[in-house]
Amino acid sequence: RYSDYPDAYTSWNIISSIGSTISFIGVLFLIYIIWESMISQRLVIFSNQMSTSIEWFQNYPPAEHSYSELPMLSNF
Repeated sequence: RYSDYPDAYTSWNIISSIGSTISFIGVLFLIYIIWESMISQRLVIFSNQMSTSIEWFQNYPPAEHSYSELPMLSNF
């Protein structure tokens, strides 16, 4: 079964078709990026776990809900 629209909606149908084509190309590009990243197995350049940042000095979970004063920072 096919939907039959009046000819007045032809321009909107073309715009919708162009939009769906752009979306489809975007999904294909996303799949390619994910596939390529799994296949290439490059080394990580930047580590997300920086041991110098303040959150790594705190106990987990924190002893208090909030602090009355800021924790002291010092260089090691």
